Amino acid sequence: MSLASAALLSPPVLCFGLGALACALRSNLRVPAPVFEAVSIYLLLAIGLKGGAELAETRWADFAAPAGAALALGLFIPLWCFVALRRLAGFGVADAASLAAHYGSVSAVTFIAVISYLERAGTPHEGFMTAILALMEAPAIVVALLLARMVRDRAQGHAGTNAADSAQPSLGAALREVISSKSFVLLVGGLAIGGVIGKTGMAPVQPFFGDLFLGFLCLFLLELGIVAAEKADEAWKAGGRLLAFAIAAPLVNGALGLLAGVAAGLSEGGAIVLATLAASASYIAAPAAVRLALPQANAAYALAASLAVTFPLNVVFGIPLYAALAGLVYR
Repeated sequence: MSLASAALLSPPVLCFGLGALACALRSNLRVPAPVFEAVSIYLLLAIGLKGGAELAETRWADFAAPAGAALALGLFIPLWCFVALRRLAGFGVADAASLAAHYGSVSAVTFIAVISYLERAGTPHEGFMTAILALMEAPAIVVALLLARMVRDRAQGHAGTNAADSAQPSLGAALREVISSKSFVLLVGGLAIGGVIGKTGMAPVQPFFGDLFLGFLCLFLLELGIVAAEKADEAWKAGGRLLAFAIAAPLVNGALGLLAGVAAGLSEGGAIVLATLAASASYIAAPAAVRLALPQANAAYALAASLAVTFPLNVVFGIPLYAALAGLVYR
């Protein structure tokens, strides 16, 4: 509870709450679209640069096991989510695959929130976790789309060769959408630049990309609070099964991420970050890819669940919970 209270009273979370309150009051408060776009570019590039500088000083032997754990999570999470959504919640193939893709992929903003939380708490973590973030963004989307294709082809009685032929264009287009997305380009590009210049090269831009980071995050979450509150009605309209999944999935995935972090030999802070990544849900890369490959899926389900339920749940309660669980494991 003390960790949750500290998270609730942090400037980013309070700004998120202010945005939600402004929406509830029907205020005309909005962060102008060009400003919001610029702030999002700044945040993604900043975490990429910092992660790249740290990764430049990391041995491959230290990175290999966490990278393997991240890929395993990216493959397993969409699988169990798809099965649970189909068999327990009764969702159709397209909607189950869409939700599985969103919840198997990761949220860069939630990653930023957990990094800020750890820095305020004084908990160190591995610098290469930004590379883990980039690594986990695409695999789950591909797995979810493959599951949808396999189930659909089996139901329609298609031969395996025909299924493969028909699957390639949609999957290829979806993968290209993920790789060319703003978040992926900025993260991977920032990692590359940070890896080249190292910590010495980062020193001149540290006042901008480091000292001002929390302030820009507050501005970003202010607007995101407004957007999340606007999506809340859609989550309620979808019914209890969607709300139950949006609450249960991050808790299950967070526990899986924590166990994977421990098994991979991460520090306590690194395990908290991996747990938070596993618990997060994408609302930037996944929607674009799913829109191309599964146009029949109801986009409102995934966006409302990930943005209006799972994101605030993680930022306010989830991160302190994963930190508390990690404390029990590591101490």
